[in-house]
Amino acid sequence: MAAPRDPKDLRGWQFAVHGACLLTLSPWGYEAGMTGRWAYTQDSYDRILHGLERLGTVLRTAAVAPASVSLLPDRSSRILGLAAARHFGLPAVEFDPARTDTLVVAYDMNDSDQDLLSALRERARGQILFEHATSWTDPPVVPADVSTLLAQVNIAPWAETLRVVEGETERVPADERPAEELAAEILGAGAYDDEGDGETPADPEETLTAFVTATASVWRTGTRDRVDSPGPVPSSRFR
Repeated sequence: MAAPRDPKDLRGWQFAVHGACLLTLSPWGYEAGMTGRWAYTQDSYDRILHGLERLGTVLRTAAVAPASVSLLPDRSSRILGLAAARHFGLPAVEFDPARTDTLVVAYDMNDSDQDLLSALRERARGQILFEHATSWTDPPVVPADVSTLLAQVNIAPWAETLRVVEGETERVPADERPAEELAAEILGAGAYDDEGDGETPADPEETLTAFVTATASVWRTGTRDRVDSPGPVPSSRFR
């Protein structure tokens, strides 16, 4: 496999330490200490769709073809799982850790039932574990095979949040629409275009494709032991 090139090779080190393929780098604060990770971020529907599109790139490049999408029971994972099933044209099925040839979809595994996720330590044949927002300060109980982004704090677009209007902070209630409607919102999102501060190295799809090509032979062959470390790549965090 391709070894990490240097201490700032976040994708390489995420693979080396956790066995995960990282789909995107944060376009903010790269030279200010974040090195491709997020500290705090408000998620968006277009970024979630971008993650699904890049997941498709990984699956095609690695020649992996799941037969179904497995839905985890927490609300955010179910929304994302329904969107993934429609995006890839696959049937959505309820989660069974023993199910083979399936894409298990999690929005943020730290929001899921930890006992349920522990059953994923033994990888079923052909199973792919995808997590959209992976905590790099509190790694999940089992490492994902694919992660869209690494964040310390990530707020889902349908979650309750705060906004500032004319200098005043107000609370925006959670979007309580059914999961099916929010999944459709993801699939109807426009192209993701966050140019950031211009300091993060370019990370086109071709770079991801090259990485997957170089690592496909060993991807998903290691154990699913939790590693309580973000690896050697430096990043700033909230205290």
